[in-house]
Amino acid sequence: MFGCLVAGRLVQTAAQQVAEDKFVFDLPDYENINHVVVFMLGTVPFPEGMGGSVYFSYPDSNGMPVWQLLGFVTNGKPSAIFKISGLKSGEGSQHPFGAMNIVRTPSVAQIGISVELLDSLAQQTPVGSAAVSSVDSFTQFTQKMLDNFYNFASSFAVSQAQMTPSPSEMFIPANVVLKWYENFQRRLAQNPLFWKT
Repeated sequence: MFGCLVAGRLVQTAAQQVAEDKFVFDLPDYENINHVVVFMLGTVPFPEGMGGSVYFSYPDSNGMPVWQLLGFVTNGKPSAIFKISGLKSGEGSQHPFGAMNIVRTPSVAQIGISVELLDSLAQQTPVGSAAVSSVDSFTQFTQKMLDNFYNFASSFAVSQAQMTPSPSEMFIPANVVLKWYENFQRRLAQNPLFWKT
């Protein structure tokens, strides 16, 4: 029903079923994992009105499992990427895996999937740092470039009284640069590929 993928490793599709509605994947050498992808295989959909909450578990300094809610997968959103690199020192949260006797070794983390009602999933709050930005890297680069250009150009701003006549130089009013900057940001938000047309 589920799959788990870590970059540079084989895809895991044989989750260990620890209860009728709970599944786990082992993540050996978890200290070297930054992101994990959890996805539905497409062979068995969730029952109507159900989805899966996705948890990350790692052993604390005493070897006890710490569970953190990463997010969800549903029939409408059958896959998700989660950043786990910053979670390895955080606090645990409430989870449905507490009373289970899940076999694990101290150096292995786990991804747990709990099948639950969609209404219940909507009321849970995932760990904020687990979400991977939905903004693609090109959009992020463009935004950073815009910010850098505006900050650089505005650092040279002078008032009209401070200007000295120089016939060989052209001056652009700072409000023109600001207007371009705001217009470019608006167009980028509407369509990140607008510049191709």
